[in-house]
Amino acid sequence: MAHIPVNHPARPVYRAIAGLIGLYILVFGVLGLIETVGDPLFNRGSHWVLGLRTNLAFALVSVVFGAVVLFGALHRGNLGHFMNLTAGVVFLLTGLAMMTVLQTEANILNFSMSTVIVSMLFGLAFLATGLYDKVGPPEHAEAEAEYPGSSSARPGR
Repeated sequence: MAHIPVNHPARPVYRAIAGLIGLYILVFGVLGLIETVGDPLFNRGSHWVLGLRTNLAFALVSVVFGAVVLFGALHRGNLGHFMNLTAGVVFLLTGLAMMTVLQTEANILNFSMSTVIVSMLFGLAFLATGLYDKVGPPEHAEAEAEYPGSSSARPGR
């Protein structure tokens, strides 16, 4: 059975990482809106912001998604945990989907290979942060210390 740590000591660090990624996405979206204002929604032009190619649709999605991720990172409960896991899956699937249509007319978000790579890296980072930022009552933390697979339950530790 899979084990997700509860009340991990580095939980604030993981939330900060998710928050910084969310802030980057939000800033990217705002700067993308400024750069692409007046263009058609799914324009395939050569607008680059913070090292990534964008269009108006991608900028709008980035603003919304960045705000949601930032909200999840600032929220102290398990909502942020589930949002990070979901964001990780969304970023990985979006990166794969956009990589398959990279050189076609179906590339509606104007992705480039660098955007795909960043999407994959963000997806992996969100999955990692989602695995270690679960919050639980102190009883769960005590049960975790007694869990056979945990490092504190091993002899000599």
